[in-house]
Amino acid sequence: MQRCQLFQGKTKMRSMSRTIQSAIRIIATLLAWTLLIGSVRVADAQQNAADSVAKSETESIPDEAARRADAEKTFKKNVSQFVNKYCVDCHGTRPEAGINLRSALNTPGAASSALHWKKSVANVKVHDMPPHDAAPLPSDAERQQFIQWIGKLKYLAPRDPGTFVIRRLNKVEYGNTLHDLYGVDTSIASSLPDEVVGEGYLNSISPLQSERFLEIANKVVGQVIAPEGKAPTAVQQRLFGTLPAEGTELRQTARNIARSLARDAYRRPPTESELDVLVEIFDLGQEHDLSEIDSLGLMWKAVLVSPQFLFITPAASVDSKESIVPLDDYQLASRLSYLLWSAPPDAELSALADKGQLHNPEVLRKQAERLLMHPRSRALFDGFGAQWLGIGQLEQQTFDPEVFPQMTPALSQSMVDEARLLFQNIVQENHTIFRFVDSDYTFLNASLAKLYGLNQAIEGQQMRRVKLANPNRGGIIGMPATLASTSFPNRTSPVRRGVWVLEQVLGERVPPPPPNVPELDDLKQENLDGLTLRQQTELHQSEPTCANCHKVLDPIGFGLENFDAIGRWRATYDNGLAIDATGQLPAGERFATPAELKRLLANRKADIARNLTEKLMAYALGRQLEGYDEIVVDKLMLKMAEDDYRMRTMITEVITCYLFTHRKVKG
Repeated sequence: MQRCQLFQGKTKMRSMSRTIQSAIRIIATLLAWTLLIGSVRVADAQQNAADSVAKSETESIPDEAARRADAEKTFKKNVSQFVNKYCVDCHGTRPEAGINLRSALNTPGAASSALHWKKSVANVKVHDMPPHDAAPLPSDAERQQFIQWIGKLKYLAPRDPGTFVIRRLNKVEYGNTLHDLYGVDTSIASSLPDEVVGEGYLNSISPLQSERFLEIANKVVGQVIAPEGKAPTAVQQRLFGTLPAEGTELRQTARNIARSLARDAYRRPPTESELDVLVEIFDLGQEHDLSEIDSLGLMWKAVLVSPQFLFITPAASVDSKESIVPLDDYQLASRLSYLLWSAPPDAELSALADKGQLHNPEVLRKQAERLLMHPRSRALFDGFGAQWLGIGQLEQQTFDPEVFPQMTPALSQSMVDEARLLFQNIVQENHTIFRFVDSDYTFLNASLAKLYGLNQAIEGQQMRRVKLANPNRGGIIGMPATLASTSFPNRTSPVRRGVWVLEQVLGERVPPPPPNVPELDDLKQENLDGLTLRQQTELHQSEPTCANCHKVLDPIGFGLENFDAIGRWRATYDNGLAIDATGQLPAGERFATPAELKRLLANRKADIARNLTEKLMAYALGRQLEGYDEIVVDKLMLKMAEDDYRMRTMITEVITCYLFTHRKVKG
């Protein structure tokens, strides 16, 4: 780097030129390279942990080997024949709908094949595939056998913890981190673009985000460092301390300050090469006549725009004979803290990481319990719970003010608060996860109580726990937040609600609708007068490609039609026509009320528990589950069943499992 070209003339940090702004970007790149090329032999304690864990993990291999042999036999004898007979003509070399079964046949246990198999099962289950006009068509018995056969293919997956994601802090985590470390308000991150909702997190930075991160770094440094001639702020004093006179001692002090800044910001001890880069930045400021404080501020700013701060990075590269190793303690601490608090590790977690104690499963489990019982664990709902329930965008969702004038921003917030408080209560009191489906209490204020139609006096906007006598209420099925989130602006949507129950509660995969199918509201209005929504929807199913899925989705959605678009109870539609809420689940169980639907769903314990576990696991890992992940979840389900599938048990089992605590470094 030619410094004379980067910096022209004397300047102060608070009026940095475009050249210095560019230098910060180059500095971030330099720090990224130290992250990528730094190589440190894994510590003996960590290597011993890897050897010990590897030994314990192999204890179940004989059982898995037998299942793998059975899976290989099933694949060759059954799956390949079914696929070749019924599927590859459309999903072969030029696959339709993104399902490439020719590739899946070649590598049945590969991670890339897992999604193709899941999509295939979803389509075969609802008779959507093969299409009704295909020949030959499989029998119902063959379809059921195919679904069971595909369930065995997970044993063909290689034994590893899957793709290791070095993920970026999301907007909330970034704001919380700046607040925890430097005392600035979390709103300082408000200029960042909103995150794209997904199973986990993004692992890249767009040009817009890069500019925003630099602007925010300027603001943080500007808020903390006092103007020249003024007394240092408390945070400035904590970060920089008292500086010695100029000379070699000053440079060593700068290195010590860099070490402290980086330890906090990187959530791990910095490498010596990382410190070299930061001290060079301090020197750069000094050479261009910045004051000692402003030179330190320049160095600090480089820390704030570095990938080591913006991403959760490993403590060091691993030089190991093993292809799979435990996460280093620092990354494990960060993975745990950001999962449960959306914030950096606190002093206790950091101290345990320094001592290398987090790889002890009991220590990790106790830390998870400690974090879950803290009020900051509400972040688990805000990050995961709201995403699982599909209510994360409810406060931005619009409703027709002429039809639902009471649907104000305050009411939307209360709906979300109700879901959050129920989620936190189930975690804090360690209830069974089935309490989500059929609880006899909830949390309400006056506005929500009116929506529920409660006669008991509930005043004010403060949320409080309320006992429910109506069996149709209680749990996420009859909760206004989920009912409103699955509605249109002016009416309910049985299809959306049916999909929501299948996917979010039972964990079923629902095939996407075929292209060019009009929405119900877009259909011609003649012949619709005097028809209920159920009858109109049945007309919408005249297209054979739609009928198969709707036979599964609609009955469940109509079972919730007694709740209007914002969750109020009703017996008739606005036109006076009676509501028919009868329906049945895919397995054939019939119901006539939301209460009966909840009871049937509560009996699907294994499906509900596995779905919630898989969704939390995917969120914690920042990626979709595939292959060997399914085998790990199988083991977790056995452990959870021993404790009646309690919520904290599920969370701590996810946190202490092989997938969460290990990473692949080779292959």
